[in-house]
Parts: sequence; C-alpha cells; structure tokens
Amino acid sequence: MPWQSVRLLVDSKQAELLSDALMEAGALSVSLEDADAGTVDETPLFGEPDYPSAELWPHSIALVLLDEHADVAETLAAAAKLAGVPVPAEYTVETVAEQDWVRLTQSQFDPIPISPRLWIVPTWHTAPDSRAINLKLDPGLAFGTGSHPTTRLCLRWLDDHLAGGETLLDYGCGSGILAIAAAKLGAARVDGVDIDAQAVTASHDNAALNDVAAHFCLPGELAPGQYDIVVANILTNPLKGMAPLLAGRVRAGGWLVLSGILAEQAEDVMAVYRDWFVFDPPEIDEGWVRLAGTKA
Repeated sequence: MPWQSVRLLVDSKQAELLSDALMEAGALSVSLEDADAGTVDETPLFGEPDYPSAELWPHSIALVLLDEHADVAETLAAAAKLAGVPVPAEYTVETVAEQDWVRLTQSQFDPIPISPRLWIVPTWHTAPDSRAINLKLDPGLAFGTGSHPTTRLCLRWLDDHLAGGETLLDYGCGSGILAIAAAKLGAARVDGVDIDAQAVTASHDNAALNDVAAHFCLPGELAPGQYDIVVANILTNPLKGMAPLLAGRVRAGGWLVLSGILAEQAEDVMAVYRDWFVFDPPEIDEGWVRLAGTKA
C-alpha cells in the first residue's frame, strides 16, 4: 500500500501544536525538522544541564505521512482548525511506494572500512577481514553508523592516536560508536553521555553487542572528573555553547576532539576553545571538519 508524504513549512511557534492536530486529523505520522539543516544557519536543539533546551528552530518543516486515499487539503484544513492556526498555503506531496523496508535499509549499509585494521560491520554482514577490529553496529534510532564523514573523521583519529590505557568521554554518544571503538582500541575506561534516553539505551545495547565495557548515561548522571580524551561529534552551535563544560572535562595535557563542524565554521569553533587548547590543523572530509587540540 503506498502512502502520501506531505512537506510544508510551518511557523515554529505553532509547529508542535499543529503536529498534534495533524495526528488527530488522521495523519499516520508527523516529524518536525530544521528547514536550515546542512547550512551555516542550522540551529541544533540541545538540553545540557547548563544549557537548557531551546524552542524549535526559527524555520521548521513538517513531514506528514497520510494514507493513500486521504484528502490532503481537507486534512490540513481540519488540523489547522483544531490547532487554531491558519491553513498552510503551500505544501508539496509525494507518493511513497510500499517496500520491504527492512531489506531496503539493509541494502544501503555495507561494511565500512575506516582504516586497514578498523571496520564497521552491520550484523547481517560477515566481516570482510576477521582479523581486523570489527565494530558490529546496526542503523537504528540513534545517530552514528559510521557512514557520515564526521563519524569517520573521529574514528580515524582514535585509530591513529589511542595507544591503550586511556580514559575517554564520548559527549553526545548517539549510537555509542566512538566510545565502543575506543574500548576496542584499548582505552581503559570509556564513558558516554547523550541528552536522548533512546541514544543511551542504543549505546548500552551496542556495547553489549560488541562485548565491550562502557558506561552510558544522561548528562546530569555523569560523575565529576576529567579524562585523557573527550570526543564530541555534535554540531557547531552546541559545541560553542558548551566550551567551558567540555574543556573542564579534559585533564591538563589531554585531548579534545570535535566534529559535526562545516569547513567554513572551523575557525569560529577554534576561536572559542583557544583559551584552553592548542589545535592541530583541521582535517576535512566532504566539507566536514574534525578538530583536535591538546589542553595547556
């Protein structure tokens, strides 16, 4: 059975109210996204202890999934009436064909070589090199499957720099991939935090799948202390806002590794952190940057 996917710009102040109303009006699902995602105007939402969660993005997009026979205009009008907001004037509609979603998803994820000795291998694949360090990981609810340049950049840094015995904090752990890789590469103690409880659960599950010891929790549950290495693969705005928090977690002489940064944003991020860190030259992959600096 095919479906209809409706995409419309919404007023961010009314987005959540309209989203609930769309579900009441018969939508099968509604998701809200940043209309400026992937640009320098991207505004990530975060809710660290010292940086409470903000409102939705300045420009939001609603993606609405409807039954193939639903009247789109009628559904939008009914939802607008329920929410007490104007009827959306502009929207686009696409047909989503019925597919074997599990098989389709699996076909899009093959083993990913990070280095000659480090691979990411979905559980439905056989490891190409059984002698390599193979990270077993399935695409799921949490960010971080190794297919994105920012994740690869961080993994390559870990592969190049971990000598064994280090302590490491993965701040914004997503799927837990960076923490798990660090444990497999010899780190002595690995912690990970994320503001999303589902990410914490996924990270626990992935650590068990890979038979490594790692501790994952929400930010407010993380014990005080500093680490040899802090890795944060998030996005530019929260990285800038959390500079004192992240810097405080790195011991003197330790490393801070940052990614989720567009190439044109690298200098702005380094400028915020230079009170604490001396940075190596940025590493770039497909327009994304990884920064690595040592704490004075």
